Amino acid sequence: YHWFAPWQKTLEWEFDTPSVKWFLGGKTNITYNCLDRHLESHAGKTAIIWEPNDPDEAPLRLTYRELYEQVCRFANVLKRNGIQKGDRVAIYMPMIPELAIAVLACARIGAVHSVVFAGFSASALADRIKDACAVAVITADGMKRGAKEMPVKAVVDEAIAMGCDSVKRVIVANRLGQEVNMQEGRDVWLHEELKQVSDECPAVPMDSEDMLFILYTSGSTGKPKGVVHTVGGYMVYAGYTFLNVFQYKEGEVYWCTADIGWITGHTYLVYGPLLNGATTLMFEGVPTYPDAGRFWQVVDKHQVNIFYTAPTAIRALMGAGLDYVRPYSLDSLRVLGTVGEPINEEAWH
Repeated sequence: YHWFAPWQKTLEWEFDTPSVKWFLGGKTNITYNCLDRHLESHAGKTAIIWEPNDPDEAPLRLTYRELYEQVCRFANVLKRNGIQKGDRVAIYMPMIPELAIAVLACARIGAVHSVVFAGFSASALADRIKDACAVAVITADGMKRGAKEMPVKAVVDEAIAMGCDSVKRVIVANRLGQEVNMQEGRDVWLHEELKQVSDECPAVPMDSEDMLFILYTSGSTGKPKGVVHTVGGYMVYAGYTFLNVFQYKEGEVYWCTADIGWITGHTYLVYGPLLNGATTLMFEGVPTYPDAGRFWQVVDKHQVNIFYTAPTAIRALMGAGLDYVRPYSLDSLRVLGTVGEPINEEAWH
C-alpha cells in the first residue's frame, strides 16, 4: 500500500477500555490505494461492472481511469457544497454506480460516510442521520426494485422533517427521471453539480486512526449502534482478506451480491476488490426478477469467476427448482462463498 508517511508503531491495544489502534503515526488514503495506485499498470482495466435491475437495460463498465475521474469529480462536488474533512455524510441510495462513487468520494476528502440501506424507513434513516450528526445526505430521485419503481428522495425529505437539523445539503442523483420536490437552498442535482467541477482532486492524507466510516448495526438486539471503522487498519484488513479468502487471480470477475448498505458490501464489494485492482460486479436488482434465474443469467453474461452471496438468497432460489439454472452455463465459476449466517448442506449443494 501507499503511505504518505510511515507508521511508528504497528499495534497498540488494551481490552479494558477497550482500545485498539493500528499503524500509529502512519498517513494514507484508502482511495489512493483503491484508484491512483493502479493507474500506471491498470488504467484501462474494468474496475466496476454495473448490472441494472432490468436485464434489457445496458450494463455499465467503468475502468480504473474512469472510476478515478468520477470519484474526483464527486469529491469536488462535495467540497463545492461545503463538505470538509471530518464531516459526516449520510448516503441513502439504491445500488447504482453513484453509490460506490459517493462512498469513495467521501473517503477521498476525509469526510466520514455513513451508508443507510435504501430499504429502511424514514424514521430509521432519521435516527441514523441524527446520531451521526450528518451535515449532508446523498440520495437519488427513486429506485427500481424488481417490477416496482419506488421513491427515495421523498423518504429523505420525510426523514429530515423529523428533526434532522444538522443537514445543510441534499445531493440528488437522477436514476429514474422522476419529478421530485427540491428544496431551494438545500437540495441540488448531482448531474448539474458535476458540470461545475474538474476531474482532478488529490487524495487527502489521513491519519491511520482517522475515522473512515460509521455503519449502524441492524438493531436486532436493541437500538442500532454506530460502528466506527478507521482508515489504516480497515484498509489493510479489507485488502488482505479479499485476496486471501477468495484467492483472487488477475483478470477474474468477482461478484458480491450484498447491498453496499451492509458491512459486506462496504468491504467485499467496494474496498476489498478495488484495493486489489480487481473487477467487481455491482447488481441493482433482486434475485427473482424477472425470474428466479437472474443470478445465473448474470453469472453467465459477465463470466463471473467468484460468486459471494448469502444462504438466505440460495434457500429462496432452491424453492424455484433447477429449471431456472439449466439454461445458463456456470462454467466460469471457480470460487463460491456465502456469508452472514451458517449455510445448511442442502443449500450448499
